[in-house]
Amino acid sequence: MKSTLLAAALAVSATSAFASAEKYVLDPSHSQVVFNYNHLGFSTTYGMFSGFEGEIMFDQENPADSSVSVSMPVVEMITGWKPREDHFMTEDFFGVAEGDLISFTSTGIEVTGDNTANITGDLTMNGVTKSVVLDAKLNQVGEHPMAGKPWAGFDATTTLVRSEFDLGQFAPFVSDEVEVRISVEAQKAE
Repeated sequence: MKSTLLAAALAVSATSAFASAEKYVLDPSHSQVVFNYNHLGFSTTYGMFSGFEGEIMFDQENPADSSVSVSMPVVEMITGWKPREDHFMTEDFFGVAEGDLISFTSTGIEVTGDNTANITGDLTMNGVTKSVVLDAKLNQVGEHPMAGKPWAGFDATTTLVRSEFDLGQFAPFVSDEVEVRISVEAQKAE
């Protein structure tokens, strides 16, 4: 009897934790992940992912009860130079097959200020899953002036060590650390 009551209490507690969270879906036309790395000490090279999918369960009253889940096809990487993109898809780096995804699923959110938080989550890339922390900022929540719907915008940053994801080719000459900047817009799901 006690275990049944405990299980019921835990189920209600888990359900109520996300009861006030509202689902937002990413606007693929205004969501980007931009990354950069040092190339041989001569330049900083940039790349980007855009047009990807994801959802945010956003609890504006208690942001720590929010969550995020995003995935993007590896083959959608843009670097501005086709031969570089082709090289990234080879066995030197991703060894990519059609349908391979990079995904991020939050596992916890620590509110650090009025509009800031550290979002911890599992990043899966190149078949390797590691815990990463995003330094996130809520830009704005409100009605989108053109769409006339509830909208939210967030920015986040993190630094990844590419060798931890079996992508360390040419390190340390090409920096092992990759800076990542994320900016997303999301509309409230109907």
